[in-house]
Amino acid sequence: MAQTHDGTKHGMVLHGGDLDAARAAFPGAPEPWLDLSTGINPWPYPLPPLPADAWTRLPGRAAEEGLRAAAAAAYGAPSPAHVAAAPGSQALIQLLPRLRPRGDVAVLGPTYAEHARGWAAAGHTVRTVATADAAADADVLVVVNPNNPDGRVVPSAVLLDLAGRMAARGGWLVVDEAFADVAPDASVAAAADRPGLVVLRSFGKFYGLAGLRLGFALAPPPLAAAVRDAAGPWAVAGPALAVGTAALADRAWGERTRRRLAAAAAALDRRLAAAGLTVEGGTPLFRLVRDARAPALFAALGAAGILVRRFAERPDRLRIGLPADDAAAARLEAALRRDA
Repeated sequence: MAQTHDGTKHGMVLHGGDLDAARAAFPGAPEPWLDLSTGINPWPYPLPPLPADAWTRLPGRAAEEGLRAAAAAAYGAPSPAHVAAAPGSQALIQLLPRLRPRGDVAVLGPTYAEHARGWAAAGHTVRTVATADAAADADVLVVVNPNNPDGRVVPSAVLLDLAGRMAARGGWLVVDEAFADVAPDASVAAAADRPGLVVLRSFGKFYGLAGLRLGFALAPPPLAAAVRDAAGPWAVAGPALAVGTAALADRAWGERTRRRLAAAAAALDRRLAAAGLTVEGGTPLFRLVRDARAPALFAALGAAGILVRRFAERPDRLRIGLPADDAAAARLEAALRRDA
């Protein structure tokens, strides 16, 4: 398999967090790898003690209802009836398209590619639009807010106006708030009672527990119930129910973590600027760099055992997550200096 200019091999696509592919692309890179490609909080929520029956019994209705109540309170949804839980927001991205007749779907982009892929796989006609106004005739509009990877935020008032216009013709506005835990003022979760509005929340990114596989859809009760029915019984594992309920109820940890992430993002910006890189946007969980040297920088970092996120359709940009400690930050700085 031939090697390309950026260190990958023809036919190979490196996704965020895919260390197996990174090792195949950069076989001489030092171990352990430093993974800065995912946008996941590097300081995870401390796992609470789990009751034995979280592992040994099928999840009970009371535990699932407790999780939905904790999610409603944490995200500001009107009630637990407005909440559907699933094994990750990715599962919801694939499930939602199967709850509507085939139609025209617009995705505000560029953004996370799985939305377009999920709707297209379910038989919908999908197009990417640069502005919400360009989706005036769509049956469904998908907006990632804050956006991945540039951190763009569509104001809540604009989103709620869009939701009203979509609902008036029987459409949906799907707002993916995977990164809204670090920007709570951007959330429209409190308006989840509005017809046609579906809000997706990801647990694993902010709480640093992506392997737990937990996500939520917030919507009017009939639609939330339809999502729960489609997900099926025992959709969320017992350990995820227990950990998710505890973490979502821990508001003090959430506030401390927001401050910690903001400080870490500012420190990362200073390191990137010192290396001559322009930070174009992002969120406190990741930064987006724009530079003509991005393909070469991706390859140089890969050779140093550092994985960042690149974009085939935007080759001059890299998304870089937060180093977890001083040693990781020093390793990144050293690799950036070598490439400067």
